Amino acid sequence: MKLSFLIVTKNRPDDLVFTLNKLKNLIESSVHEVLVFIDGCSKTEAVIDGYNWVNWTVSKESISASPARHILYKKAKGKIIIGLDDDAHPISNDFITTIVSEFGENQNLGIIAFQEIRGLFKSDVEALKRAKLSQSYFTNDFVGCGFAIKKEVYHATNGFPVWMDIYGEESALAIEVLDLGFDIKYNSNIIVNHRVDVEKRKFQKRNYFRFEKQLINSMKYYLIYYKNPSIKILKLLFHNFKKYALSDISYFRLFFKAIITVLFDLFNILKYRKPVKKSTINKKVSLQLLSY
Repeated sequence: MKLSFLIVTKNRPDDLVFTLNKLKNLIESSVHEVLVFIDGCSKTEAVIDGYNWVNWTVSKESISASPARHILYKKAKGKIIIGLDDDAHPISNDFITTIVSEFGENQNLGIIAFQEIRGLFKSDVEALKRAKLSQSYFTNDFVGCGFAIKKEVYHATNGFPVWMDIYGEESALAIEVLDLGFDIKYNSNIIVNHRVDVEKRKFQKRNYFRFEKQLINSMKYYLIYYKNPSIKILKLLFHNFKKYALSDISYFRLFFKAIITVLFDLFNILKYRKPVKKSTINKKVSLQLLSY
């Protein structure tokens, strides 16, 4: 069965090269395919010549992660699409066969969420020592750095949202998959190493950019997918005001900036409005949360 490995990359050529070298050793390029979208980064374009077995898409201007995925995922030819970040690579044994087996055993399965091991390690063996193996379970979300989705399921949705740039696009696709009646399953035996500097991130206590983007995208999410979004948005705003805006002047400013941004873009947002069924919301709430 043909699999498509898809990566969107920006400003991390060294990470991308590392991931591509790992994939080259994992796959048979005559059977499977690797597609990479370069999101407005001339440095990364210099990598292209050394990887003629990769299908490249280059955008001279940055369009951001979710719109880039929206374009790239339409080009996949494999029956199963594997989504990876440019700084994440598979490390579990029988990676491909386990994925194919999971989809083969459950025809109603739409997405497989992988176990993500964060950190920089000397080897994949060292990274695997951090793995926490558990029973598989159905969940309501997945992490973009490592997941698999059946192509036919992906094309039955609206795909990764073009109305969102970054931080939250997985949840948008996930709820559409659930609304179609398909399942999302977490399998701890399918593992990727997300090569982020965990210690460095611990010191980055205040990520203002992420805060603003997530708040904007969460409001959009409710406006688009919930029949009556008002209560959810008010609860969202109250939580973020109390936890963040009152604790820091920069968060305070970004909190109100996010609200104004959504209000000014409201007409455009409502063009994409497509509330899911009430039963989908109930199912989403009842499912076990994804363990990050």
